[in-house]
Amino acid sequence: MAMEPKDFEVTSPPPDSISCMAFSPQADILAVGSWDNNVRIYEVQPTGQTIPKFMYSHQQPVLSLCWTKDGTKLISGGADNAARMFDITNPQNGQSTQVAAHDKPIKCVKWVETPNGGILVTGSWDKTIKYWMLGNSSPVAQVQLQQPVYTMDVVFPLLVAATADRRIIIIDLNQPDKFKEVESPLKWQTRVVACFPAADGYAVGSIEGRVAIQYVDPKTASSGNFSYKCHRSKDGKEIFAVNDITFHPIHGTFSTCGADGTISFWDKDSKTRLKNMEPNAGPVACTAFNRNGAIFAYALSYDWSKGYSKHSPQAVNKIFLHATTDEEVKRRPPRK
Repeated sequence: MAMEPKDFEVTSPPPDSISCMAFSPQADILAVGSWDNNVRIYEVQPTGQTIPKFMYSHQQPVLSLCWTKDGTKLISGGADNAARMFDITNPQNGQSTQVAAHDKPIKCVKWVETPNGGILVTGSWDKTIKYWMLGNSSPVAQVQLQQPVYTMDVVFPLLVAATADRRIIIIDLNQPDKFKEVESPLKWQTRVVACFPAADGYAVGSIEGRVAIQYVDPKTASSGNFSYKCHRSKDGKEIFAVNDITFHPIHGTFSTCGADGTISFWDKDSKTRLKNMEPNAGPVACTAFNRNGAIFAYALSYDWSKGYSKHSPQAVNKIFLHATTDEEVKRRPPRK
C-alpha cells in the first residue's frame, strides 16, 4: 500500500526480502539486492514507471550494493563471501565477475573515489575491512578488527563502520590502514551508520528506536553531538529498530526508516523532524535517494528483526518510488 497517491510501485520486485538498494550516480537506474540471491536493475522512467533491465546472481543472499562513480559498473556483496561486479554497458546474459573475497559474508561494499582513483572497500563478518583495486585478486590493504562488521559508510576521506559490541570504527582514508575505535553513544546494538555528506561526522541508528548524531572533530562534537528517540509507538511502549539512514545528496538532510513501517525526514542542524510518512503494512527495510534527491525509494519487506520464526511466507516485498517535496528534504532555518 503506497503512502501517498504519487508513490509509484516498482514492477517485478524480488520475491524474497529486500536487503539493499542503490541508485546509479549518473542516471535514474535503481539496483536492488535480495535474500533470493539476486541483484535486479531497473530503469526509472520520467513518468515514475519502472522497467526491469538486468539481473545477476550470487550463490547466497545479497547484502550490499554500490555503483562506480561513472555509473557503468555495479558491485554487490553477498553471504557467499564474495563481491561481484556487473557491467551494465556489457550485460552478457547476466554475467558478473568476482572482484573481492572474504572468509565470511561480505556485509558492506562501498565505492570510494580517492585522489589516486577508485577503490572498492568491503566490510565483512570475518572482522576485516579490505581495500581492492578492480582487477586485483588480492586486496591492496586491509584492517583487522576485533568484531564482525555490521554496517559501513564512506564519504571521502571519512569511513565509518560499526561492529558487534557497539564499537564504531573511524578511518581517515588518507591513512586507510589506521583506525580509531570508539563506543557507540547508543546503549543497544548498532543497525546502521551513515556519513554526513560534508564528511565531518556520521549518524548512528540502533535496534532500540534511537539515532545519534556524531561529529568527528572534538570541538564540534562537544556542542553538536546529540541523540533522539524515533520509530516508537505513540505511547512509547513499543520500540522498533532503525533499519536505514539515508542522506539527501543536495540538502544534507536525512531519512530514517524502521521496523514500525514509518519513514521520517530530519534536519540535524535545526534538530527538526521535517516530515513523517505514515505507517506501512510492514517494516521498511531500506531506502535510497537518486543522484539529485528528487526520487526517494523505499522497500517494504520483512527485516528479520524478529528472526526466522516470525517470517511469514505471505510477507509483502514491494518497492515504492516517492517524489520528494521541499518540505520533506529542505533544511529549516535554525531556531532563534
